Amino acid sequence: MLKVVKYVAIGIAVVVLALAVRFLWGGPEDNWICVNGVWTKHGNPRVPAPTTICEKTVKPTATTTKITYINSSADLVVVELPFPDAVTGKEFSAIGQARGYWFFEASFPIEVINKDGNILATAVAQAQPDPVTNEINWMTENFVPFKADIKIPETFIGPATIIFKKDNPSGLPENDASISFPINIEY
Repeated sequence: MLKVVKYVAIGIAVVVLALAVRFLWGGPEDNWICVNGVWTKHGNPRVPAPTTICEKTVKPTATTTKITYINSSADLVVVELPFPDAVTGKEFSAIGQARGYWFFEASFPIEVINKDGNILATAVAQAQPDPVTNEINWMTENFVPFKADIKIPETFIGPATIIFKKDNPSGLPENDASISFPINIEY
């Protein structure tokens, strides 16, 4: 009988310890969390989504130093795919987020050039719906998701550079801005 009481006491202690760990160190269950620059429900929050900017943080790595910013910064454009030095196929998608003023009429141009500076492909990045509201709102200072489908000529294999250009309908050079980095087209 004493053994049974001992095992029951140990079992209760384990359950209490597990619950304590979950609720003391597990964090709030019903809350809004920032995931890839977008406010996302975690559980069932009782309050509306925060109105503050939810920014994805880019940690400095060896690859982030290969990104070239011209009149731009990581605070204006965040490219999620492809990443610097990525190996891609002849058809791939460019996905990321840019501040609303990077767009004009919900789009901005993308170019892929070879090592000699010749244009291999051009594409138009389109603003995508906000995952929370499902609305396309590019007329904002906040980050706006974008996507572009890019097709490289079948005959090309090798190193290239992808350039994300701020849309500049004025054509004035002082309004030009871009972010670029190397990629490898292999299949």
